[in-house]
Amino acid sequence: MDSFKLKVFAITVMLIDHVGVVLVYPTNHYWLYLACRAIGRLAFPIFAFLIVEGLRHSRDVKKYLKRLLAFALISEIPFDLAFYKFDFNINAISDLKRLFRDPVHANDVFHRIFLHQNVFFTLFLGLLLIYLFELVERKYSKNDFMSLVINNLIDGLLTVAICAIAIFLRTDYDIAGILIIVAFYLFHDSKALMTISVLMISATLLCNFTQFKQFGNWLSIVSILEPLAIIPIALYNGKKGKSMRYLFYAFYPVHLLCLFLVASILML
Repeated sequence: MDSFKLKVFAITVMLIDHVGVVLVYPTNHYWLYLACRAIGRLAFPIFAFLIVEGLRHSRDVKKYLKRLLAFALISEIPFDLAFYKFDFNINAISDLKRLFRDPVHANDVFHRIFLHQNVFFTLFLGLLLIYLFELVERKYSKNDFMSLVINNLIDGLLTVAICAIAIFLRTDYDIAGILIIVAFYLFHDSKALMTISVLMISATLLCNFTQFKQFGNWLSIVSILEPLAIIPIALYNGKKGKSMRYLFYAFYPVHLLCLFLVASILML
């Protein structure tokens, strides 16, 4: 499986996940909703793996970072519309008219905007972190003990800082997403260690076993399925395949906007 096919697989399971979130109501169709969310758990680890691959093969990492940030900003409005439109009963025209003349309304609008940021922000921060790892390693590349200590200390501080930013911005997957990218970077050549890392991160940061024991809510532990993403990753042959870079970038905001429109029509 080349990079193109792996990306197609990832965006397909992501689409299934988002169809479940936007169009399927868990109160009415719980098991269908759960199935969509379960399938969607395979998407992020694959995107994390591809971010690491992108760093290893990119000719210009800074341009790569700029693309991710640009599409993070482009995707934010479709993301908010798709996932929060009906929760907040958003009326875009009304928002624009009242945004600057009604302080209370403006506060509500900004609350929605900063409630949760799309996954491109997480991928951007993750790539930035591992890129900084490489810069630090180049500067302290000596094999002596002190250089190793300084390298690890700086890497640790950078990781804490980037995770703090992810929490502050409330990015999708926040700390867990950053740590998965770091784990894939550190254990890139060991599928076993990548699997164990994703399992540990999912079980400790993404799953709520207490809620599952108390209420039997399977959604609270569905993230335990994320390590299954290692199966398609293991089939990756290291080849690029077809080059359709911007198709994959554009798919994210476009499919969210389409889901929002479909949901709006269904609500009529």
